Amino acid sequence: MEFQDEIKLIASKIKTSRQKRNLSVQELAYRCDMERSCMSRIESGRVNVTIKTLCKIAQALDVDVKELL
Repeated sequence: MEFQDEIKLIASKIKTSRQKRNLSVQELAYRCDMERSCMSRIESGRVNVTIKTLCKIAQALDVDVKELL
């Protein structure tokens, strides 16, 4: 699998997890202390997230980081 495909898969898992919790992109971004536009780029797979950011997102979604990988 190409790295771009991996990024898209992680992005999809973040979006699905957010939607399961009935959170808006804005709410998740707020919980992660980032701009909504940045979260949108992450969820669309246009950004290669850092481990630190991935940890923040996992914490905001109340999931283990492994669930997003």
